[in-house]
Amino acid sequence: MAPGRGLEEGYAWFLGKQMKEADVVIFVAERDKTVVGYVYAELEPRSWKELREAAGFIHDVVVDEAHQRRGIGAALIEATSHWLRDHGAPRIILWTAEQNSAGQRL
Repeated sequence: MAPGRGLEEGYAWFLGKQMKEADVVIFVAERDKTVVGYVYAELEPRSWKELREAAGFIHDVVVDEAHQRRGIGAALIEATSHWLRDHGAPRIILWTAEQNSAGQRL
């Protein structure tokens, strides 16, 4: 793995590599030609470690704080759900941290 100089650069590098994978989807939301949110998800096989069957797994849903509560997160989830179902996901999983009440409401 070739990390970037910092956290943001490293994650941008990681997402760039992920975009080349056939079982990965990344959608972005834009306002006035500026990215205000994104979602990153993938089709995952059965996981014996997590004791779950194959699923579409939503890893990240991020919406800039200034643009939250405008339906952007919901639109990203909806687009991702359609893509995952269209690509054979029998179920969709989104985990959140216990303290992530905004993610749980979404």
